[in-house]
Amino acid sequence: MKNIAILGATGSIGESALKVIRNFPDKFRVVALSANADIDKLNERIKEFKPFSVGVNDCSRALALSKMVKPGVRVFAGSAGLVELVKDKRIDQILFAISGAGALMPLLSAIESGKHIALANKEALVMAGPLIMRLSGKKNARIIPVDSEQSAIWQCLKTEDGRSLKNIYLTASGGPLRKLNKQALKEIRLKEVLKHPRWKMGKKISVDSATLMNKGLELLEAMFLFNVDISKIKVLVHPEALVHSMVEFIDGVIIGQLSITDMRIPIQYALSYPQRLESKLGGIDFCKVGALHFEQPDMVKFPCLGLAYEAARKLGTLPCVLNAANEVAVWEFLREKLRFIDIAEVVEKVMRSHVNNPKPALRDIWEADSWARIEARKIIRRLN
Repeated sequence: MKNIAILGATGSIGESALKVIRNFPDKFRVVALSANADIDKLNERIKEFKPFSVGVNDCSRALALSKMVKPGVRVFAGSAGLVELVKDKRIDQILFAISGAGALMPLLSAIESGKHIALANKEALVMAGPLIMRLSGKKNARIIPVDSEQSAIWQCLKTEDGRSLKNIYLTASGGPLRKLNKQALKEIRLKEVLKHPRWKMGKKISVDSATLMNKGLELLEAMFLFNVDISKIKVLVHPEALVHSMVEFIDGVIIGQLSITDMRIPIQYALSYPQRLESKLGGIDFCKVGALHFEQPDMVKFPCLGLAYEAARKLGTLPCVLNAANEVAVWEFLREKLRFIDIAEVVEKVMRSHVNNPKPALRDIWEADSWARIEARKIIRRLN
């Protein structure tokens, strides 16, 4: 029986993880849960899974939840609360399904405590990848990626010598706006952006998928997770989203990981590793698929991907700045205070204004994050 904590239990990844756990009550036990602010849904999960502890990012909502739960369930408030929650010695593995920079400090705390990690958060690695990977090695805290693309790469590389790697092919569905021209993107509305053709995702990641920033964050994530130079990571648009990524070796062999588009598959493997458990989900019917298509991403139409490649080449605090500016711009777009095409412009202007620190400590990373958010808001005010 593996004791699991799920941070971000009320979001799409957290909900998918709970579905997996329901299928294997003899394999997994939920001992901790967290949510951002949806305490009603969280309380339903508390009643079902009976965790020892829960966390709520919104401190006022945490206080309200503490009055709703039965005695014996400890309620942690805010980011500082999550930092403490993850230290619990009863936890074997923590699924990080929190989006955004807020995952960084709880993640570092979990690694410092020697916990094994199932990681579905991109932003923390983008901000502080070298620090996270050094600490995980020092503390022997295994990090298993949950994103379908990173899980695919991890599975393809698992038994291979890194010296035999030639290229990683990171696949992208292309998002809901792939076929639109640049002029049409100027008038695109929020409702259309959130209609992803293949995946059911949260709002922030849906916007990132539409701008291709999601793939930009993933290429930075892959650099750090697998210790690979950016020159070896190629992005391919693959509309069918069945090949979740591929790895090419120096002898010309390419190994890919294929499955249907359902996040329960990589989540289940991350939780059950090194064992594979039988899935109740269907497989791919190749005769019905007929053909798989691949194409180059259009970085003129979707400049966020090019900005991510730039940050990956320069590193230092620039990936952190890229992420922070993007979070602010996406939030303003979700509030319908910024046009879709202005997201990339905001990120680029913030990056151009930044004085890069090539070897940042954690304090430098947080300073860069704060600066980038302030700068992004200044630029957005000027655009409006």
